[in-house]
Amino acid sequence: MPAVVHCLMAPIIEVSDLRVSYSSRSGRDICALDGVTFSVAPGEVLGVLGESGSGKSSLAASLLCLLPPNGRIVSGSIIFEGRNLVRACEGDLRKIRGRRISLIFQEPGLVLHPALRVADQVGEVVRAHETLGARAREAKTRAVLESVFGAGAQRIAGSYPHELSGGQRQRVLVAQAIVCGPSLLIADEPTASLDPVTQAEILALFRKLQRALGIALVLITHNPALLAGFTDRILILYAGGVAECGLASELLSRPKHPYTQALLDCLPLWPAPPGARSRLPVIAGDAPDMTLLPPGCRFEPRCPARMDACTAREPAPTAFGAAHSVSCFKFGG
Repeated sequence: MPAVVHCLMAPIIEVSDLRVSYSSRSGRDICALDGVTFSVAPGEVLGVLGESGSGKSSLAASLLCLLPPNGRIVSGSIIFEGRNLVRACEGDLRKIRGRRISLIFQEPGLVLHPALRVADQVGEVVRAHETLGARAREAKTRAVLESVFGAGAQRIAGSYPHELSGGQRQRVLVAQAIVCGPSLLIADEPTASLDPVTQAEILALFRKLQRALGIALVLITHNPALLAGFTDRILILYAGGVAECGLASELLSRPKHPYTQALLDCLPLWPAPPGARSRLPVIAGDAPDMTLLPPGCRFEPRCPARMDACTAREPAPTAFGAAHSVSCFKFGG
């Protein structure tokens, strides 16, 4: 079961009206995130769900102010532990990245150094953030590898990345992410390149570590099956904006936004009964061109429930209690 989150707890991170854009080679600005607002409480697990191109990875990079050279945060704020990261200097950000907020990438083969042993790569994170002697650093590295790999930690510590499986390499990234005791962990599609069995193992590891260490977790994925029974809340992104946000149990069982409904229909949480034959649903049309966004609702061209109002302006979020909001004219807007 997901961790219990107390609504009265102050958020560990609070994102308000975040707008991010990229400059193309032609000089045109491409909107990646437009008015994204959400928060995460200490110890909470937030799932971020959406199609490819919805802005999920841009969101992950923005939370650490790690956008590429052609990317920039246009406006908004990211308040982490009382500090606005958007206005923080690079020196302060380096003290936060990897120590207070850690990011796990989706392709460990591209992140890990091919010529360094695992223990050295995890130890480098400790060296960057803590003034420990060699023995203390080695002991801390050994302890975190044992928490992630168990009995096989010693063999893994002396291995090079190419000697490990995909799941083992992903676990190395997890060890790097938690070795300095962060309060927030961001996992960007951490199981995208893994088989279903290994995916389940990595999720079980996240669940174990999140409960043991009390870390807040933002789990970014395109697969809703990974979020069921694991996340406390889910944020639905579409074309850089928030379509819906709510408690995971309610959103997965009773989605309100037409995009959320279509997304869950295309990626069912439970397999069809044996012998059942049916055509897998698809979302008609294509995601909008982010350089030419429509004036109204961004999902309107693909929405089976569109109305006249959908073409005039973007719908505002409509609240359903304190924990659920939907940006759709069906519910107000």
